[in-house]
Amino acid sequence: YLLYKIFPPEIKDTPEAPAIAAQKLKNMGPVTRNEWIMVATMILAVSLWIFGDTIGVSSVVAAMIGLSILLLLGVLNWEDCLNEKSAWDTLAWFAILVGMAGQLTNLGIVSWMSNCVAKVLQSFSLSWPAAFGVLQASYFFIHYLFASQTAHVGALYSAFLAMHLAAGVPAILSALALTYNSNLFGALTHYSSGQSAVYYGAGYVDLPDVFKLGFTTAAINAVIWGVVGTFWWKFLGLY
Repeated sequence: YLLYKIFPPEIKDTPEAPAIAAQKLKNMGPVTRNEWIMVATMILAVSLWIFGDTIGVSSVVAAMIGLSILLLLGVLNWEDCLNEKSAWDTLAWFAILVGMAGQLTNLGIVSWMSNCVAKVLQSFSLSWPAAFGVLQASYFFIHYLFASQTAHVGALYSAFLAMHLAAGVPAILSALALTYNSNLFGALTHYSSGQSAVYYGAGYVDLPDVFKLGFTTAAINAVIWGVVGTFWWKFLGLY
């Protein structure tokens, strides 16, 4: 709702859309062979993605299996793949950012930053509510250095949870807040998560707007989850 107000779409009212969609569907006729193959391939790919860890199939292999089936059965041809310029563009820059973020972790930059946060907290001797706010904000905005939510959680979740506990923050509150923030920072930038990269790759939003709106939604989420949510969890007796 707030994004609709601060970044409204150019077209706000499309009363004719249902009628146009119904007519287009009628013009398409019955489901074709290629469409049935597409449905079956999608179900297979999603199933492999869900159960991949159990059966030893990575998400990349699942995607390649799906693409290979579509190419072999003639649903797609290589020209169709080459014409998806936004997908290739996203693959190029997102892969570079993932690699750079990985090197920040491997070279110890991320752990160094988390140690700096811990030392600052120790020097100020903050109360646990103040320490909670500082740690949550640090955990959230450090995501500017990451191009993967999974990598962020793997590198920092346990370290920040330990800092919360050392500062006297209730354990359940610490774990819940870090977990929710691990999802909320996915919209912070165009590279902060896979889904953000896909949305940006569609080309409808300019890069400066992505950063501006990402920060705005981060502030809104901080108020909702960090202030309202904290009192609600207290009311529920979670801490």
